Amino acid sequence: MPARYLVEAWVALLVLSAATAALTTMHPEGAGRAIVAGGVLLLAGLKARVILGRYLGLAGSHFWMNAFGLAIGGFLLLSFALYTFGSKG
Repeated sequence: MPARYLVEAWVALLVLSAATAALTTMHPEGAGRAIVAGGVLLLAGLKARVILGRYLGLAGSHFWMNAFGLAIGGFLLLSFALYTFGSKG
């Protein structure tokens, strides 16, 4: 794997982490909280795809990228649902 791919992955993770940090500084009320939480989880999913694809070298295997993408997506969706239902009331 060329070093360029790792540098690109590192820069992508840096940008996604900065976006996550920016989102966590927001303190919205009501439905805005769910939007921020969803944004944080979405960014976490994107970071996981970068790590799986570039650092672990799964970008060449569509089956494994799709399998891990489905598992991580399901976990993040479940996490969002638990956050949303748990914050009601």
